[in-house]
Amino acid sequence: MHEMAMADSILKAVIENAENNQAIEVIDVVVEFGQLALLNPEQVKFMLDVLSEDTIAKGAKFIIESIPIEIKCKKCSFEGTIDGSSLDHYAPIVKCPKCDAYPVDVLNGKDVIVKKISIEKED
Repeated sequence: MHEMAMADSILKAVIENAENNQAIEVIDVVVEFGQLALLNPEQVKFMLDVLSEDTIAKGAKFIIESIPIEIKCKKCSFEGTIDGSSLDHYAPIVKCPKCDAYPVDVLNGKDVIVKKISIEKED
């Protein structure tokens, strides 16, 4: 279950950054998931809610954003974004939408990024 490990890593990074900035509470966190990250973002979000229960992130709003897949075709040189919603979650095969060639170079869409952490500090 990679989602649990990812949720744990995200939460540790959020708490560490919040504490380093003298936070008393984490208000919200924006996390970007690449469509090729091979994770279920909604499961990660659920696990973040559960794991944050006894931390300064308890009650924080975890906002999930999607990073589209950007490719460059080795055959026809197409460069652009493709819709990853129809790809197999467990074994995505990315083809060029212009010439149907495989493989392609994936330029973006594989990462998971903590984009923003909103905190509250003591007055």
